[in-house]
Amino acid sequence: MTAPDSHEERILILAPRGRDAQVVEQVLARAGTRAEACSDISGWLACLQTGAGAALITEEALAEAGKPDDLFAWLDAQPPWSDFPFIVLATRQAGRRSERASRLLARLGNVVLLERPVNAETLASAAASALRARHRQYQAREHLLERERVQEQLRLANEDLERRVAERTQEVEAAHETLAFALDAAGMASWDLDYRTGASRRSPRFDAVFGYDGNGARWDRESLLAHVVAEDRDTAERAFATTLETGILDLECRIHRADGQVRWIAMRGQIKRDEAGLPLRIAGILMDRTDQRLTEEALRQAQKMEAIGQLTGGVAHDFNNLLTVIVGGLDMILRRPEHVDRVKRLAEAAMGAARRGEQLTQQLLAFSRRQMLRPQTLNPNRLLIDFKPLAERAAGGAVELVFDLDPALDPIRIDPAQFEAAVLNLIVNARDALEGHDRHARIVVTSRNVHLGTAAVADKGVAPGPYVAVSVSDTGSGIPPEVLGRIFEPFFTTKEVGKGTGLGLSQVYGFTRSAKGFAQIESEVGGGTTVSLYFPRSTDPAGEEVGTGPGATIPLRRAGDGETVLLVEDDEQVLGMAVESLEELRYRVVVARNAAEALEHLTGVERIDILFSDVVMPGGMNGSQLAVEAQRLRPGIKVLLTSGYVANLDEGQVIGRGDLPVLNKPYRRDELARSLRLVLAGEGR
Repeated sequence: MTAPDSHEERILILAPRGRDAQVVEQVLARAGTRAEACSDISGWLACLQTGAGAALITEEALAEAGKPDDLFAWLDAQPPWSDFPFIVLATRQAGRRSERASRLLARLGNVVLLERPVNAETLASAAASALRARHRQYQAREHLLERERVQEQLRLANEDLERRVAERTQEVEAAHETLAFALDAAGMASWDLDYRTGASRRSPRFDAVFGYDGNGARWDRESLLAHVVAEDRDTAERAFATTLETGILDLECRIHRADGQVRWIAMRGQIKRDEAGLPLRIAGILMDRTDQRLTEEALRQAQKMEAIGQLTGGVAHDFNNLLTVIVGGLDMILRRPEHVDRVKRLAEAAMGAARRGEQLTQQLLAFSRRQMLRPQTLNPNRLLIDFKPLAERAAGGAVELVFDLDPALDPIRIDPAQFEAAVLNLIVNARDALEGHDRHARIVVTSRNVHLGTAAVADKGVAPGPYVAVSVSDTGSGIPPEVLGRIFEPFFTTKEVGKGTGLGLSQVYGFTRSAKGFAQIESEVGGGTTVSLYFPRSTDPAGEEVGTGPGATIPLRRAGDGETVLLVEDDEQVLGMAVESLEELRYRVVVARNAAEALEHLTGVERIDILFSDVVMPGGMNGSQLAVEAQRLRPGIKVLLTSGYVANLDEGQVIGRGDLPVLNKPYRRDELARSLRLVLAGEGR
């Protein structure tokens, strides 16, 4: 607190008659009170204006002041905190004071009236009391001044806060306007939902996407799902259910607009949680992706047509080479059939070309996922261990081949032959990548259990969950990034002319997709390449693994007495060849050109020992379905199916559950004979 001014601690004395002023000054001085005597009222008023703690005046001096307007003007000008103390030395009177004297005393306000004669103690006490009262007023003044300063500071702070709030509000409004403009320019709508109150907010574009003018009715999860087309509703519900766990909403689906149009939308959002982890609100954006979808579909179609063109060109090139050998050889045979040795040599060359054509066809079917599969639930480690000697021969003696297999590997459901062919393809490719390098040549085959989350399989077309990964890594030169994206394309190869068809990795890709998995390649120039095959873990226990090596050889045996084959084939040329082969093997042949004709024979009484049917046939029933019906009509009948192509994936690449034997086209007579004997002997079904 600020100390009072020195003038404000004095008492001003106005006692112009006699020795009163001198006596009072002496009494106060002895009491330690500073006092100053003034000779007249003008000087006294001047000193009051300069500052004083109290004033002492005699009643007669007050009466002789005439019209003390200046004194009263000074009193009226006091600040609110001030009530200046006066000590008036009154003359003892027998009666009442005059009205004027009383009015003057009242006008002074804060007055202590002492009648003379006054003893020294009373005077000193009155003076001390007056000064204490004045000091309390000074304290009140300081408190008031402090309050005024605080109020001023508060006012300035409020003004600054209001200014800053106004500026911030302008910034937020500008940012909001900029964001709204940017979102609108990008074709996006904003939205948010309060989990506690259910209140929602969205931009006008949100309603426009759904075909509403302006802000429509209140939106929530149920009203949004009501617009989703029935086929996509499960996907949308799963996305919303996952959001509460992950905190992220990522949904793309089709909706019905208010006008009935079907549009593609994409919703992205994120949840805000409180300190306890409970969701408070979710906010995000909405996009109409219909036009983008159409553009992407057009691009995919263009890429598909380009790929088909590349594929057909490659097929035509390779088959023309093979046909040149076959047609040329047959032409020379027809011209000079009497030269047996020459005919045999040309026929063998034509057969070799045909076999290469068969292999090329199988690779194409594997890439297109139309090959016939015979899956088994097994531990791939067993296949890899049995397959190791063949892999070592394929890798060559100059390459270190390492098998790093997880002993706790989960079972998977695959076609063993296709699996071994795929891994062999990868090992051969790795071996070729190691040729001509000075560094240590090493190939590592690994197997691991892995768990793939949603992000890991986002662009793979498979579901997240547990998988088995089988990888082949090499220490070769690696693959440049510009080539890596085309590595699974059919007929694309980085090998020299004559060293590869460009279908090996395409076959691997098709096989993994058929097994509901996917293939992934990672490569670094100078650091080598790793190709990983991912297969979903099977929930079935692993059975007795069946390798793909050659089975026990059995002698070629003709048909037993009266053994009858019901042959079902819709292609006349294939039918003719099959009938001739079967009759040469001394089977009796009953011919049917479709499933309906076959059923007529099966419902009859004639002897039929085995059904030999094509898988893909016209008429609404395929060979697999015919086999099931045949075994219902004739329990115990043997079945052998043949196919070179599965027309529709929905019909199943797997015949039954893989328990029906299949003879792949094209086949030779010896292969047909062996398959028939195996089935009739009970080794097939």
